[in-house]
Amino acid sequence: MLKEFKEFAVKGNALDLAVGVVIGAAFTSIVNSLVNDIFNPLLNMFGRVDFTRWTLGLPGPGVLRLGSFISAVINFLIVAFAVFLLVKQLNRFRRKE
Repeated sequence: MLKEFKEFAVKGNALDLAVGVVIGAAFTSIVNSLVNDIFNPLLNMFGRVDFTRWTLGLPGPGVLRLGSFISAVINFLIVAFAVFLLVKQLNRFRRKE
């Protein structure tokens, strides 16, 4: 079992996955900054847009934070689009080889 684990951990796929996770975590902070520091101020030029304050009160002490969810979806879409563009370019370079 230890031998199998060593083969798995040292294989290129596992190492590529680990590198991808680390880069993805770093990329998330870049996208968050892009949304919070660039997109939101640009949107605010047309009127105050702050999704994080959108809430829906529930009976009792509960609150649905719809704005936080919308912000997370926007961040996800930006990350997914950026990764799509990156993979598309990498595939284009690989085809030339």
